[in-house]
Amino acid sequence: MKIAFCFPGQGSQDVGMGHAIAAEYPEARAVFDEASEAVGFDVARLCFEGPIEELTETEKQQPALVATSIACLRAVRSVGIKPEYVIGHSVGEYSALAAAEALSDRDALALVGERGRATAEAAREKPGAMAAVLGLEDPVVEELCAAIENVWPANYNCPGQIVVSGENAAVDELLAAAAEAGARKTVKLRVSGAFHSPLVESAGARLRPALESVTFREPATAFMSTVTARIEDGSGLVDLLVQQLTGPVRFTQAVRALIAEGVEMFVEIGPGQVLSGLLRRCDRSLKTVSVGDPESLRRFQETLSAA
Repeated sequence: MKIAFCFPGQGSQDVGMGHAIAAEYPEARAVFDEASEAVGFDVARLCFEGPIEELTETEKQQPALVATSIACLRAVRSVGIKPEYVIGHSVGEYSALAAAEALSDRDALALVGERGRATAEAAREKPGAMAAVLGLEDPVVEELCAAIENVWPANYNCPGQIVVSGENAAVDELLAAAAEAGARKTVKLRVSGAFHSPLVESAGARLRPALESVTFREPATAFMSTVTARIEDGSGLVDLLVQQLTGPVRFTQAVRALIAEGVEMFVEIGPGQVLSGLLRRCDRSLKTVSVGDPESLRRFQETLSAA
């Protein structure tokens, strides 16, 4: 059975994340110390104790999420489980690249710290909004965005669920048009900017020097990009991670590509179960597992033993 490890992005955070797995697995606890050193604040305190208002700040949320995912990954590795593929949603791609050994854990954590600062600053320079549109086909939402200036598809999360991003007024206009087109539901997201849109283009210029300063290796595990929805090698990762900032997250398309590769089980490594929910909406026949604490890791081991 082919397995893909999936790594979540912003929206999966919660106070207490990583605490239980860090308490039981020393190799997981070490990640939080490495992260704190790499980004310059106490990542363990923030993840374990909050407050949620601080954990939701873009520049802190991103390294906190990736640190928790890498900590969970180390626990999974300690029991000898390896995937055939890795995939990450937005900032989760840094966790995926670390899992694929294309990037060292320390470099991944330091880069995400830079990414968080760069995207937060870009959002302050050009404020915007994001919103989820539920119940419309992808091409319908794409046509609505094309008809309105300064709003774009940002996340293809699963069939019938697209997040759009853009200027506040443009997003509001898009939501009104989506409701008129028959959308089942529209929801403004609690985010600080128009991420995955051209409005945060300046973040790429800030982040590129940091990306170019680290060593990217050829992935040891097949890396499915949610920028291109293709398996990517190590040669163009800097450009992909810059493009990722302003381009849409093609999670739906990437999951379909992995299914075509023969993946039958998707394992969400890190906090929450957001991706597991999206995966089931992509294909209800998929086996999905979430590993964010010791108990869920034990259940995962039992599932594999029974397979």
